[in-house]
Amino acid sequence: MMPRVANPQPTSHIHFLSLVIALAIMLACTLYPPMMAASNGKPDHVLATALFAAMSVAFVRGVGFVPRMLVWRWLFSGWTCFLSLAVAGWLKFLH
Repeated sequence: MMPRVANPQPTSHIHFLSLVIALAIMLACTLYPPMMAASNGKPDHVLATALFAAMSVAFVRGVGFVPRMLVWRWLFSGWTCFLSLAVAGWLKFLH
């Protein structure tokens, strides 16, 4: 009698574009922190949150992790990364 085994996780592949985006955000925020400041010099926490959310999603997607639950899969998708980057760009444009 064969033991019951859950369906195996589909093979995951590294997504180089997501990984490059995550590394670019990480390096930009580390090397030039004034990028996340408002015009008056105070830190813009909403902009930083949008950038770090995009970076986190891009790292998760970039290393090839694909969650099983649909909600988490949507949350860690490329569209969420794009939306976070769009919000960050819009906030930076407003300042």
